[in-house]
Amino acid sequence: MDRLLTAAPITLKDPLELQIEAQSAVPLMKPDGVSNLSRRAFLGFGASALVLGALLPSMPVRAATASAAAVKPGSRIPAFLVIGKDNAVTLLSPFVEGGQGINTGMAQIVGEELDVNPSRFTVECAPPGPDYAVINGLRMTGGSFSTRSSYPLMRRLGATARDMMIRAAATKLKVKPESLKTEDGFVIHAASGQRLVYGELAPVALALPPRDDVALRDPASFRYIRQPVARLDVRAKSTGKAVYAIDQKLEGMLYAAVQHAPNQGTTVQSVANEAAVSAMPGVHSVHKLPGAVAVAADSWWRARKAVETLSVSWSAPAASGLDSVAADFASDGMLAALKSSSAAGLPAESDGDAAAAFANAAKVIEAEYDAPYLVHGQLEPPSAMARFNADGTLELWAPNQMPELFQSVAAQTAGLAPDKVILHSPMLGGFFGRHFLYGSANPFLQAIQLAKATGRPVKVLWSREEEFRMDAVRPLSFTRFRAAIGKDGRPTAIQARTVGEGPLGRWFGAVFKDPVDSSAVEGVTEKPYAIPNRRMEYVKFPHPVTIAFWRSVGHSMNDFFYEGFLDEIADAGGQDPFALRMDLLKDKPRHRKLLETVAAMSGGWKRGPYQVDGTRRARGVSMASPFGSETATIAEVSVQGGETQVHNVWVAFDPGSIVNPAIVKSQVESAVALGLSATLFEELVYKDGVRQSHNFDDYPILSRRSMPAVHVEIVESGAPMGGVGEPGLPGVPPAVVNAVAALTGQRVRSLPLAKSKIGV
Repeated sequence: MDRLLTAAPITLKDPLELQIEAQSAVPLMKPDGVSNLSRRAFLGFGASALVLGALLPSMPVRAATASAAAVKPGSRIPAFLVIGKDNAVTLLSPFVEGGQGINTGMAQIVGEELDVNPSRFTVECAPPGPDYAVINGLRMTGGSFSTRSSYPLMRRLGATARDMMIRAAATKLKVKPESLKTEDGFVIHAASGQRLVYGELAPVALALPPRDDVALRDPASFRYIRQPVARLDVRAKSTGKAVYAIDQKLEGMLYAAVQHAPNQGTTVQSVANEAAVSAMPGVHSVHKLPGAVAVAADSWWRARKAVETLSVSWSAPAASGLDSVAADFASDGMLAALKSSSAAGLPAESDGDAAAAFANAAKVIEAEYDAPYLVHGQLEPPSAMARFNADGTLELWAPNQMPELFQSVAAQTAGLAPDKVILHSPMLGGFFGRHFLYGSANPFLQAIQLAKATGRPVKVLWSREEEFRMDAVRPLSFTRFRAAIGKDGRPTAIQARTVGEGPLGRWFGAVFKDPVDSSAVEGVTEKPYAIPNRRMEYVKFPHPVTIAFWRSVGHSMNDFFYEGFLDEIADAGGQDPFALRMDLLKDKPRHRKLLETVAAMSGGWKRGPYQVDGTRRARGVSMASPFGSETATIAEVSVQGGETQVHNVWVAFDPGSIVNPAIVKSQVESAVALGLSATLFEELVYKDGVRQSHNFDDYPILSRRSMPAVHVEIVESGAPMGGVGEPGLPGVPPAVVNAVAALTGQRVRSLPLAKSKIGV
């Protein structure tokens, strides 16, 4: 048998093109209590036009094979709730758990209205299906959007199910529903003392037609919502029983390891030692794939050793240019191209008469800010499993943040109808925007190819080095600022020119045709400060590399740019940066409250420098308005041996309202850690067309030694519920850099700090 199995080349369409074919666009909703949706436009189109069939094998119910037009997402209670005779409750969640605590939050919301203690819930990720497209016809997990978008719907789902239980019990007991009450999974008839368990009522109750007018619980009587309910996944994770994609196995499966082309966009020309590698112990077959070679074997270690032994000749990249990742492509060259662009900018925000303000300014200052490419650096390396079943279905286990999209692309890749693809969405070993569809940055397409070529179930697992080679990256970014300052030291105008590209325009630009990519300018535009004359412009400059959403997206660098420059404005005008912010927010009580709170948390605002335990320290302050929430951040730093040490970070966080304060705090703390890692250390460098980082030994991230004390206070303003997972990050880089400037007089405008020589 020929041991070199060349899988039939798969010509993949752009993921967005595939998505458009499988999904129908719907108008953006006008949310009741959800802000920023139009700016986060990728959340607004439908994912429910697919015809879908299979549920998780262990679940006794099936998703309907109905079109989106026939299904109102969130309305069919049996698609979400399975209540066993033992009264255990299984919730099929529209969202993917990836460490953010969404399973616990969903159990709290539904359990509150269903009247079942959340601790008795088992929460599973629902399969693809129109029932779960609960975000205005879309289903996704990301954008800090899951809880705030589904909160009213999931409350109503729990209340509707409770009403069904009461009506079923009333029929069984031959009493009026008004005479019944519920208590933690029981329907109680107080007059007779009878108690009926939900599990016994469920078969009849969940078959009843739902009412549209069920009453929701008065928030004053909440028992679970707004309480620090223990996370449902803690025990499994702490005992090693949690199952991630990397842990899963199938009977008779082969393991596959992959070696990708060193230069993005190049292809396999030949494999010189195919026969020798094919004869290695345990090797089943060698494969050519688009932009990669793979080895399938009886263990992953054997597959990896074999694929690393392959002697592959690759096609040559283009010699130069920015239309592709050319042989001379480099990060510093890309940054220089962004800086030197002379293209006319598109107005991203405009108010007042900036030109006149600059003409009459007492002082004008300018500055340029940039931030590097970043990988996601998730703990779990990417993997996927694929199996073609005897009944003609393809079964796929693929970490993802959009099940319907992955299902539709898998179906087209395999040449099947979508309802012939059974997709399992396992718990994610890290989120951060890594698990959207970024073409070749995900291994599930390779798993499908290899399963088809070998006729066996195949598990593809990328080594850490291959993950670093193929991960879609946060885009390198650049903004040039100008500010006009009046005689009183206050800013009278601000201009910004942002040059680059955001992931929203890259992956969803064909749906949302606004030429200004909000994911490229968010954090530079729509700031709350009362600077009367503003002109912010955007210049699209495409990256040749594969760019991605990254935790807090454009805010992750743009709030650093803006808030750093605002401190420069304060210094140029002889103003204290905290006092200037308070003054510019005099008509914004929500934002002033956050500044006052974070100052009080830190023992009162003081910029410094000052002495603490023999070290010279200073503080920086910043604000950010990401994902419908508001934050104020203060960081305290010292510089020791040229290295920045962050001692404390204080965050006042206003998400409007909350579900679980413990999860909110942990999310803010984790966002602070990632923000610090990016501020202090992280940078992905391209040189000669290839990435210079291959693993965590040459891509340093935050260590425990560098982790400061983090102090979080939640301020519930009562504003519409905002996001939680990402908003804690954007305020960290500017707060730290502003503190370094206060301590050393050195203004750093290019991250990370590790590449700058900083001294006191």
